[in-house]
Amino acid sequence: MKADAVFEGGGARGIAFIGAIHAMEEENVEWQRLAGTSAGAIIAALLASGYKSYEIRNHLSKLNFSKLRGRTYLNRIPIFGSLLELLFHLGIYKNDYLETWLDSLLTEKGIKTFADLPKDKLKIIASDVSNGQMLILPDDLERYGMTPADLKISTAVMMSASLPFFYRPVIWKLKDRKKSYILDGGLLSNFPIWIFDTDNPRFPTFGFRFVKEKVNIDAVIPTPLHLFKNIIKTMIQAHDLRYLNKDAIERTIQIPTGDINATDFELDQDEIDFLYMSGYASTKEFLSKWDFEQYKIIRFNRLKNK
Repeated sequence: MKADAVFEGGGARGIAFIGAIHAMEEENVEWQRLAGTSAGAIIAALLASGYKSYEIRNHLSKLNFSKLRGRTYLNRIPIFGSLLELLFHLGIYKNDYLETWLDSLLTEKGIKTFADLPKDKLKIIASDVSNGQMLILPDDLERYGMTPADLKISTAVMMSASLPFFYRPVIWKLKDRKKSYILDGGLLSNFPIWIFDTDNPRFPTFGFRFVKEKVNIDAVIPTPLHLFKNIIKTMIQAHDLRYLNKDAIERTIQIPTGDINATDFELDQDEIDFLYMSGYASTKEFLSKWDFEQYKIIRFNRLKNK
C-alpha cells in the first residue's frame, strides 16, 4: 500500500513513532511523501532518506538524549545562568547536537540538502517569528532568496525542533541584511495533516499524533525560569489535547504517551519500551479498522455537503 505520512511534534516522545512505523512496515506500506514538525520532522527526514524502523531504533538507542539539551557554561549556574542565556541568546539551551547527529545519519544515505531528495518527498514545518509566518520547507525558501540546494535537511529539522525559550532560535541572515528568527513549527502548526490534501487522493495520508488526558505542570512557580518552563509545557501539552475534526480523526493514529512529556530527554529503558509499544499497538489497532475506499466515500460526501 502506498501512503503519505504526517508526524506531529513531541520531543523525546518521538520514539513512539518508531513503533508505529514498524507496524506500518509489517503491512508493506510504501511512503510516498512525508512531513513533520519537531520530533516528527526527525522521523520524516529519516524515512524520506531511506531508513527503516529497525535502523532508526538502533541509532536512537545509541543517542545520548541528555546531549539534546545543549548545555553551556552559563547553564551550570543555577537559575541565573539560564536566565542569562535567555537574555543574551533568547533560549536556555543550544540545539546543535541534534543537527550534527542527524546530518551524520543523512550523509550515510547520500543526503544533505532538500535538493538530494525527489521533489515534494519531504516537508518540514517551522515558524518565522520575525514576521509571524509558518514555514513549509523547502517550499517557502523562495521568500528568502534560497533554493532547496541551499538548506541542509538537518538544519531545517533543528529549526522545527527549537522549542521557544527552551532552545535558541535559528537566525537567518538574509542578503538584504535583515534577520529572521526561526523556531519550533509547532507554534503555528504542530500537526499539519492537511499538507498533502487533494479533492481526490490516490492514496491515504496517515497522521501520527500523541494524546494526553490532561496537562501536567508544576503548581508552584517560584522564579521567572519556572514560569518559562511552565509556559513551554502548557503550550506543548495543549497541542495533545486539541480537538481534531472528523476528517483528521479518521486518518490519524493517536498514540498515548502516559506522563512522558516532550522535554523528558533522560528516559529510562522502561519508558523507551513503553513509548515504542504504544506506537506499535495503536497503529495495529488503527489498521485493523482502516478502509481507504470507505474513507474516500465518506470524505467525498462530506465535501459535497459543505
